[in-house]
Amino acid sequence: MFINFWYPAVESRKLEDKPLKKRMLGQDFVLWRDEDGQAHCLSNTCCHRGGSLGDGVVEDSCVQCPYHGWRFNGDGQCVRVPSIGMKARPPGRARVDSYPVTERYGLVFCFLGDLDDSERPPILEIPEWGQEGWQPTLQYFEWEVEYRRAVENGIDPAHNEFVHDTHGMKGEDENYRVSDLDIRETDWGTGFYNEVYAPPLPERRMRESSKVTENSTITVGTGHHGPASVWTHINPSPVMKIYQYLYRVPIDEVLTGLYMVTMRNFMQDEAHDETIMKRNEYVAFQDRDILLLLHPKLAPRTSAKDMLMPSDYAVGRYRQWLAEWEARGWLIDTEKVRKADRHTAFAIPSPGRRVKKGWVIDPIPLVPAKSADAAKSEQAA
Repeated sequence: MFINFWYPAVESRKLEDKPLKKRMLGQDFVLWRDEDGQAHCLSNTCCHRGGSLGDGVVEDSCVQCPYHGWRFNGDGQCVRVPSIGMKARPPGRARVDSYPVTERYGLVFCFLGDLDDSERPPILEIPEWGQEGWQPTLQYFEWEVEYRRAVENGIDPAHNEFVHDTHGMKGEDENYRVSDLDIRETDWGTGFYNEVYAPPLPERRMRESSKVTENSTITVGTGHHGPASVWTHINPSPVMKIYQYLYRVPIDEVLTGLYMVTMRNFMQDEAHDETIMKRNEYVAFQDRDILLLLHPKLAPRTSAKDMLMPSDYAVGRYRQWLAEWEARGWLIDTEKVRKADRHTAFAIPSPGRRVKKGWVIDPIPLVPAKSADAAKSEQAA
C-alpha cells in the first residue's frame, strides 16, 4: 500500500457534523464536518493515551476524544486539555496528523501522505462530470480482494472473454484473440484502447439506445491512474458511451473499498439509474467472484513471477509504476507494521511533519527509497 496519493474515504452526502471512523491503508482515521460544512480528516489515535477520536464527539467544530476530552481542530492541533484547566493552553506537541481533503464527484478524497501541494499526484479526473448530456451514478463495493489484484483485473483485456458473458463469447469463437492494443501513457499510469467482439446488450432499453442488435465489434479503453484508480471507456456503438471511473481505497492488505462512478450519455432520466447500477453489479460481482479464487491473495511484486502475454502489457507496466513509487519511498512496510502493531501506534505522515518537529505518534514504517536502476533490476529479477 502506498502513501502520497488521494484516496476516497466516504460519499460526501454521508459525512456529517459528527465523527466518522474510517480505515484506509491499514490505519484508522477520523473525518467530520465543522460548523461551516468543511470536511476534515485526522489520524484517529489521540496522542495522549491512545484514545479513538472517531468514537468521540464533535464540539465547537473540533473532534473530542472520548477518553479524556482532549479536543483537536481540523489542523490536528489540540485546543483543549480539560485536566489542566479548560482555558489552559495545551502543549505544542499535543497534535495529531491532519490530511488535505477535497470533495469531487460526490466523494470526499483525502491525501494520505506528506507531499506539499505542488508535488501531489492529481485525482483521476472525470471530464464528463457536470457536462450536459451526461448522467452519473455512484456505487460502493467492499471486497476481500487486494487492491492490486483488482486493478490488474480492470486493465486486463483477456479476462472479459471468459469472466463476463456480457462482454465475450466464453471462448466459443475459434478465431478469438485479443486485438492489438493502442497504448496510452500518462504522467501517472498506463492504459489502452482496443476492439472487442461482444454480444448485444441484454437489457432491451440499452440495446435500443445502442442501435445495435447483433454481435458486433465495439471500442473499449481502460487504464490505471496511480496505484488504485482505474478508468474504463465502453462504446457499445458510435452514439452510446458508458464511461466508468473506479476509485479504490486499500482498507488493508486484502480488503478493498471501491467507489464506482458511471457516466452515461443515454437513458438520461434518473428513473433509469437503477437499471444501470444493476448491470454494473452484475459485471462487478463476476469480477469479485473470480478474484476471490486467486492464489496467492497478493499480486506478485515482479512480473517474473507470472507468465505474461502481450495482452498483459498494461499489467506489466502497472507493476513497473508500482516499483517506481516504491523506489521513491512511498510503499508502506507492512511486515514492520504487523510486528509492531500490538505495542506501537503509527500514523501516515502528513504534510505537517515537514514543517513541525516533535510528533508523539510514530510515522508508519516505509520501505526505504532506492535508485531507479535498483528498482528496475528487482522488476527484472
